[in-house]
Amino acid sequence: MDFFTVVTIIIVLAALFGYVNVRFLRLPSTIGLMVVSLLFSLFGVLISAFSPHLLAFETELIQSIDFQKVLMEGMLSFLLFAGALHVDFGQLKKQRGPIILFSTLGVITSAFLIGGFMYLILPLLGLPTPFIYCLLFGSLISPTDPIAVLGILKKAGVPKQLETKIVGESLFNDGIGVVVFVTIFQLARAGLGEFHISEVAILFAEEVGGGVLLGLGLGYFAYYLMRTIDHYEVEVLITLAMVMGGYLLASQLHFSGPLAMVVAGLMVGNERFRVSAMSEETEKYVDSFWEIIDVLLNMVLFVLIGLEVIILEFNPAFLIAGLVAIPVVLLARYLSLTPAIKLFQRRLEFIPRTNLIMTWGGLRGGISIALALSLSSQMPRDLILTITYAVVIFSIIVQGLTVEGLVRRVVRE
Repeated sequence: MDFFTVVTIIIVLAALFGYVNVRFLRLPSTIGLMVVSLLFSLFGVLISAFSPHLLAFETELIQSIDFQKVLMEGMLSFLLFAGALHVDFGQLKKQRGPIILFSTLGVITSAFLIGGFMYLILPLLGLPTPFIYCLLFGSLISPTDPIAVLGILKKAGVPKQLETKIVGESLFNDGIGVVVFVTIFQLARAGLGEFHISEVAILFAEEVGGGVLLGLGLGYFAYYLMRTIDHYEVEVLITLAMVMGGYLLASQLHFSGPLAMVVAGLMVGNERFRVSAMSEETEKYVDSFWEIIDVLLNMVLFVLIGLEVIILEFNPAFLIAGLVAIPVVLLARYLSLTPAIKLFQRRLEFIPRTNLIMTWGGLRGGISIALALSLSSQMPRDLILTITYAVVIFSIIVQGLTVEGLVRRVVRE
């Protein structure tokens, strides 16, 4: 299929699945779209014995899409910028201490805990896996997905200070998580003996530090341009060019593009930036434009997640490993959040059971799947991909549908 045909089919399916959800299921948009997409995929598999055309069509469609490339090199920059654009900068600044710890030490701790647990558990299921690949799975599943988190927490009624922690952590740990994954991926591919700790430290510092500095530079450059004119069409175009050009520049410089987009989005969304660089009309159009981009790409992303299930290898042992991984990932997240919460809970007045809400509200999504799809054929790709899908589907559907009830129960207490 050619590019235009594929894009057209995905948009049409997103519109149809969105209609089915709004008309009949009435679930939150991201959850509903993924549920309908999964049902569509499973329906195709079930009727393939009688009518193979639907399954053949769906398989051809999925095989023509490089999900990892589409998300990581295309959609992610827009989604992260749009998400960061509407984060409460004042609350984020106030909560910066725990957010930094959650998104750095928390992600690394979680990756090692998950890797260690899975290394011990998988042999019991007849799936012995080298520790470096267990650690690779831990690194790709540890970051919470800001796209899934933002889409679901908006309707969950989470108290503002806790919402800032969860959203702020997910925005930053996404960028940190990708850097951790890339580092471990290179270790796995090159071999531990061929990689020195100094190289790991330099790679990490370059990706993270470079991404943050680039984001600051992009935000300031956009501020300078938008402050010197008052023309909303051009100013909207400046923000679009900043996202597309900035992400491309980050990839060329080997900086973290996700972190650059988060920092740039926070700068443009900052109240001081808006007051001094945007008129009310410009602000309205910038917000409207990025809200539409956010909604459209979210719909497409969750349709793709649902459809991609067709490529999984249905190995019973892999599926059992995926089910076992769900509580392992939740336990590792709970344990990795605890030190930062204990450190800051008195100073910042954390609400009761913050750890429980952040554990259950830390959803995994398309980024974990995209990273799993990027694994090479020499690695246990099918095993890791199946386990990742199990965790992501449980996270979005089960945790996503119940986090609102959990928040209400905790707040009421």
